[in-house]
Amino acid sequence: MRLSAILAKKSYRHKQANEFAQQRHQQKNKHIKLTAEVIDYICEKLKEYWSPEQIVGRLELDKKIKISTETAYRFVLQNKAIGGELYKYLRHQHKKYRKRYGKNDYRGRIPNRVDIDKRPSVVDTRSRIGDWEVDLVIGKGHKGGFATLAERKSRLYLALPITNKTARAANDAITKLLTPLKSWVKTLTFDNGREFSWYDELAETLGCNTYFAKPYHSWERGLNENHNGLLRQFFPKQMVLDKVSEKEAFRATDLMNNRPGKCLGFKTPFEVFAQMTGKDYFLNGSVALI
Repeated sequence: MRLSAILAKKSYRHKQANEFAQQRHQQKNKHIKLTAEVIDYICEKLKEYWSPEQIVGRLELDKKIKISTETAYRFVLQNKAIGGELYKYLRHQHKKYRKRYGKNDYRGRIPNRVDIDKRPSVVDTRSRIGDWEVDLVIGKGHKGGFATLAERKSRLYLALPITNKTARAANDAITKLLTPLKSWVKTLTFDNGREFSWYDELAETLGCNTYFAKPYHSWERGLNENHNGLLRQFFPKQMVLDKVSEKEAFRATDLMNNRPGKCLGFKTPFEVFAQMTGKDYFLNGSVALI
């Protein structure tokens, strides 16, 4: 055989090489990201009421494993398709805004209230610990409820059962929750419900300043409003709350405060609070606080 023919026979054939490469790619073992370890982690954290985004973020932070949020959601849906119940731990919020009407709406009529416009600008920057948003969550038929607090920097959330929607009940619950944290209470921001009309007593007890959002401006206390919605995952809107124990309330808020937050670099509110204050009051559960 002539030398040129031999060289031509042994020359590089790019089409054939590409076909061989594609075939090898299809036949090789894929890198499986949803390993048994990852699946166990997803299942564990879903049952602690973490969202898929929180799970994915924490996986990357702690275990250096990177998967997409879509992958986590797809796993949950596949589990549902085969009869699994992981989807029941996902959060679904379908709250509708209901405007208040009627002559008995006294919001914004609290005497000597200090408007949120006069609140120090540092509160808006979320650069320090100690600025709290305050609200109440009320049970069906106005039977029982919670006094709730959200700390703006760490996103720490506290809730304590109350028997009724009165200023006395609200003040007692807020005082009980915040007295152990008095060193980290600089401001309280309320809505305009009459249950906060004794705000001056709280200010004196806790040594802090108090401010009121504008009537119907719930977004000015958006952090607390959002967390109240998350609390409803444990205590639905149609649930009577007069039989809820402190232990049950603390169990729910412990789960919420142990969820990593995207805005916190996927650290948890407990971790951020401890890091910024040097105190680990909550790392063993908020039940110990009370």
